[in-house]
Amino acid sequence: MGLTPNREVFITCAVTGAGDTTGRSDKVPVTPQQIAESSVAAARAGAAIAHIHVRDPDSGAPSRDPALYREVVERIRDSGVDMVLNLTAGMGGDLVLGSTEAPLPADPQGTDMIGATERLVHIAELRPEICTLDCGTMNFGEGDYVMTNTPAMLKAMARQIRDLGVRPEIEVFDTGHLLLAKWLKAQGVIDDPVMIQLCMGIPWGAPDDLGTFKAVVDNVPEDWTFSAFSIGRNQLPYAALAMLAGGNIRVGLEDNIWLDKGVLASNEDLVARAATAVQSLGGRLLSPAEVRQKLKLEKRW
Repeated sequence: MGLTPNREVFITCAVTGAGDTTGRSDKVPVTPQQIAESSVAAARAGAAIAHIHVRDPDSGAPSRDPALYREVVERIRDSGVDMVLNLTAGMGGDLVLGSTEAPLPADPQGTDMIGATERLVHIAELRPEICTLDCGTMNFGEGDYVMTNTPAMLKAMARQIRDLGVRPEIEVFDTGHLLLAKWLKAQGVIDDPVMIQLCMGIPWGAPDDLGTFKAVVDNVPEDWTFSAFSIGRNQLPYAALAMLAGGNIRVGLEDNIWLDKGVLASNEDLVARAATAVQSLGGRLLSPAEVRQKLKLEKRW
């Protein structure tokens, strides 16, 4: 990883995620109105892309209800604030084993395993410019949860995403996931320009130390566009590191709820801090229109 900074940077704001963060911060948006308003505020602070999950408005639990996605998208579009929409397609690959002594049947409380087409229902209905494709299977956290994305499932999803005219953002959580992304490209189910997100520091994926980050970045093809982030306290340092490594930036409450020690962040706070880092390092923020041109995205609204 040579020091070849990216001077023209886009920021993605991961607005709410699916993690158990709502009980730890009242700034994490839950309802469609809150998610849309937080996305708009992030865009006004400098984010070109809003990465969106939805939650059950009553419980705050993660949801994949297409009606909730539709309400968020319509509220953002009605705001008149331009941003590139990136909807998650990661839901529906959740496997929670029964126990260490009786792994099967799976725990019905946490397991949510559905087919490729069903995982993309909201993408087919709303046609965002971008949707995510979690490129691999891995243990996730300390319990019996496995994020499950087999090569066959990913190939089927990638083909459907391509046919919908949506750009996949390939989520790379570990070094082998990058190899899987390259295989999908070689299979002809992902079109140029390829866009990937390096997701660092998530147990038990790639750690966010500099050596591992360098190893991953050094193996990203030169003609691919990448962003990178880390979770928790290293999210904001990674904003600068991603730019210096030649990439783009992701921040947001999906990955980190803190602005400073003991100070809870809003999405716009995190975006503003990342924007300041870009400008302090001699970079320029790309607008949504410039991101569409760079990634050959079709504006839907």
